[in-house]
Amino acid sequence: MKLGGYVIHGNNRDTLGACLKSLLAVCDEVVALDSRSTDGSVELVREAGVRSVSRPWRGYGAARAAAMEELGACDYVFYLDSDEHLTPGAVHALQAWRASGPTAPAYLLPREDWAELDGHRFRYRTEWRARLVRRDKALWRPEMIVHEALPRMRAERLYAPIEHRFATSLEGRESKEERYALLWAVRAFAEGKRLKPAALQRPAHLIRDCLVHGALWRGGLDALRLAWAVSVYHSAKYRHLGALRRGAFPELRRAFSEGRYEEVFALVREQPRLPMAPGPVRNDRTG
Repeated sequence: MKLGGYVIHGNNRDTLGACLKSLLAVCDEVVALDSRSTDGSVELVREAGVRSVSRPWRGYGAARAAAMEELGACDYVFYLDSDEHLTPGAVHALQAWRASGPTAPAYLLPREDWAELDGHRFRYRTEWRARLVRRDKALWRPEMIVHEALPRMRAERLYAPIEHRFATSLEGRESKEERYALLWAVRAFAEGKRLKPAALQRPAHLIRDCLVHGALWRGGLDALRLAWAVSVYHSAKYRHLGALRRGAFPELRRAFSEGRYEEVFALVREQPRLPMAPGPVRNDRTG
């Protein structure tokens, strides 16, 4: 059984080395897709003996599809984000998985989200994510601009933990969640997804991460502050979707519908935050 692997990266030199080491430990071939980094990440990739391919950033779907095009023939694909790496036990678990003759369309691996806030390191939560996909099911399209893009499919769980450098600052995490939320909303609007009450989403997910996932017991007040920053995603995506339905972001909607995904990301970076409470809809470039 042949296993191909890839990582998509930008300026991620500080975490990319561990990611590449993990991929090389379990894969027969590894490709690193560079989205025009400037911090020496490409040189790090080449020093590791991994093939580097450069592409302009057009979103996760386009990047993952490009990585798949660069990989040779393989039975399964394993992919990590540039700020993820395998634990030593996970390497052994994946090697055993390869020898077992796997057949499922996809396998979910536990991803441990670690926070590093002012010298306080703690595990924020663990979520199961598809990271192993059978080659014939690993089909990404450019319109899949958001991070976890593959459609739902039958998947089995494989205990091979991935460590994820999830948050190093509250402000940076919240800003990232806001951008992801708007990207989600743009695609959701195009697909006609159902609108949910935005005001209920943030407290519900705060409780989920702090109490159900246990972040509060491991991280204390830092975990509570982080959960509040993270939970903005779940309310913001429906605030943005509601605004799109009322006619906001016309340039963004048009760029997405016309497949100009580089422009989609540029426009998202330019957007001011929407207010937490419903208010007047603003156009793309006017306050």
